[in-house]
Amino acid sequence: MGRDYYKILGLKRNATDDEIKKAYRRLALHNHPDKSKSPGAEDKFKEIAEAYEVLSDKKKRDIYDTYGEDGLKGGVLGPGGGPESFSYTFHGDPRATFAQFFGSADPFESFFDLDDNPFNVFMEMRKQKQDPPVEYDLSVCLEDVLHGCTKTIKISRNVVENGVRTREEKMLTIVVKPGWKAGTRITFPKEGDVLPDRVPADVVFIIKDKPHPVFKRSGSDILFTAQISLKQALCGCSVSVPTLNDKRVKLDFSGEIIKPSSVKRILGLGLPFPKESSRRGDIVVDFDIKFPEKLSQVVKNFVGDKFPG
Repeated sequence: MGRDYYKILGLKRNATDDEIKKAYRRLALHNHPDKSKSPGAEDKFKEIAEAYEVLSDKKKRDIYDTYGEDGLKGGVLGPGGGPESFSYTFHGDPRATFAQFFGSADPFESFFDLDDNPFNVFMEMRKQKQDPPVEYDLSVCLEDVLHGCTKTIKISRNVVENGVRTREEKMLTIVVKPGWKAGTRITFPKEGDVLPDRVPADVVFIIKDKPHPVFKRSGSDILFTAQISLKQALCGCSVSVPTLNDKRVKLDFSGEIIKPSSVKRILGLGLPFPKESSRRGDIVVDFDIKFPEKLSQVVKNFVGDKFPG
C-alpha cells in the first residue's frame, strides 16, 4: 500500500496547492531537526519533505492518487512502455527542500538572537543598513532544466568580529526545479560579509541558460535547425531530429517540398512549464537549406526546361 502522504501532512485528498504549502510550512518548521528535541525529528522531517515534493507536483500527485506510493516509485508505464513511462525517487535531502521553500537553510536565525525576542531583532535591524545583494550567475544546461537538479555551491565571505577579520566558507544548496527560466532568482538571506554595524547582504543566484551544442531555448520550446541539401528540399527526404532524452524522432517529407520558411513542431518534447512541470513545450524544427555554389550548364538547361518562367 505504501505511505499516506496526505496523512503525513494532515490533509484531505482534495487539498488545494495553498493548503499543501501551508501544511508543509507549519510541519517543517515544527519538526526541523535543528530546533525539535524529538528523537525522531530527522526521520519525520525527511518524510514531510518527500510528501510535499510529491503532492506539490501535479504529475507526481496524479500518479500517486491513482497508483499509490508503490506505483509512483515502481514506475508507471505508458502504452507499450513508451515515452509516458514515469518513476519517482526522492532525492534524499530534506534540507535542500526546506532551503528551496524558505529561501534559506535557517529561517529561524533572526528569531533566536538578542534574548530570543523577535521585536528586539526587528528594532536592532532598523538601526543598521544592509549591504546591496551579492549576485552570482548560475549556469544550467537544458538537460538540468528538463529533469531538475540539485546544485551545491561553495561561497566565501569576510567575517569581522572584535576587529579581527577572518575568511569563512559555506556550502549552499540550490534545488533547480524542472522548467525554471533564465532570470529566476534564488535568494539566501544575509549570507554576505559580516561587518560591524551592518546587516549582511543577501546572496542571490540568477539562473542562466548554458549554451547547448544542438538546441536553442525559447521559453518552454527548444529550437533545432536541420541542415538539408537543395535536392532534399525539392525532392523530399527524412530528417532525424535529436531530443534531450538521447532519443531521435524521424520526420518524413517524402513527396513534400521544404521551403526556407518551413517549420515543424514535435509536440511535448520540449522543456517543462515552470509552474506545471507535467506539461512540456515542443521541439521547433526549422531548416537551413544548403544551395550549391554553382551549376553546370546541363543542370541549368534541365532546370529551365522543368521550371519555365
